[in-house]
Amino acid sequence: MRILNTALVGYGSGGRIYNAPLISSLPQFRVTRILTSNPENIRAANIDFPEAKVVDEFLEICNDPEIELVIIVLPNHLHYRYAKQALENGKHVLVEKPFTTTVNEANELIELAKQKNLVLSVNHNRRWDSDFRTVKKLVEHNILGDIVEYEAHFDRFRPSVKVGWKEDPDIPGSGIVYDLGSHLIDQALNLFGNPTELFADIRIQREGAKVPDNFEILLFYSNLKVSLKGGMLVKEKGPAFSVFGTRGSFLKYGADVQEEALKAGKKPADDPEWGMEPEESWGKLNTIDTEEFLASAPGDYLLPYLNLYQTILGEEELEVKPGQARDVIKVIELAEKSHREKCIVQFT
Repeated sequence: MRILNTALVGYGSGGRIYNAPLISSLPQFRVTRILTSNPENIRAANIDFPEAKVVDEFLEICNDPEIELVIIVLPNHLHYRYAKQALENGKHVLVEKPFTTTVNEANELIELAKQKNLVLSVNHNRRWDSDFRTVKKLVEHNILGDIVEYEAHFDRFRPSVKVGWKEDPDIPGSGIVYDLGSHLIDQALNLFGNPTELFADIRIQREGAKVPDNFEILLFYSNLKVSLKGGMLVKEKGPAFSVFGTRGSFLKYGADVQEEALKAGKKPADDPEWGMEPEESWGKLNTIDTEEFLASAPGDYLLPYLNLYQTILGEEELEVKPGQARDVIKVIELAEKSHREKCIVQFT
């Protein structure tokens, strides 16, 4: 088995909680360098990857000829700069979502990766959530008939504003639309492709907040309306997914179990039932043929890493293509335009 020498760029909560347990569960990857300067993160990196060298200069990673893959887990506004530098130095790149903060930045990185013949992808990991994988199977197998309405939520209850770059209006890519919205947008585009038009309402609801913390984005297709909603003041959550078609409906409450497992310090390598939802979390399928609580497909955040590995080896097609991730940013830019101008805008 070929092993990819890998560098983790950033070791805050994104790298430490949501990436490290997955990468360390896959023998195909060997983490040899970790970029971080925070003392707490340095200690965590040394514990998690004792054989890796912790560095505070990105050039040390770029100049290491043995490193083939760079995984960028930094604040959104830094994705473009670090991805560009890694590509220029001949490294394959995986960027944490969202891809970049502008479509122009995304297009430049896509062109650079093409010129260098390198693999560039974005970690839209929630394509591998249990609930979304269940919805996708229903859609692909036409269980609900022609889908006429699709509503997805990503809600939190966080009434207090935390200090940090995600709440800073002066930092590009801050706010809930880039954070949670990018997940919902990617899922919708993955299911239905790009819309013809869209409309958005983006709000600041919490006292003391300075960046958007609530949104509703409507994507319009020829015979389908997609509603994507997120907020930080949702104490009692409704369905995460509501899907309506000509043959029936599917409603799904709750959230994928992998996030809480990772927060609790668990790893896929240590859990044979990783990503399996309990029966009480199954969604309700009600069609002209059946009415039942449908067993959820298993969630699996290892799959995007394995697909990336196989793509670098030339053995699979990339699941999260950079052009798809760029279109997520395009939807965000158009949603901001729609909100400013209070109108429906064309997806062109």
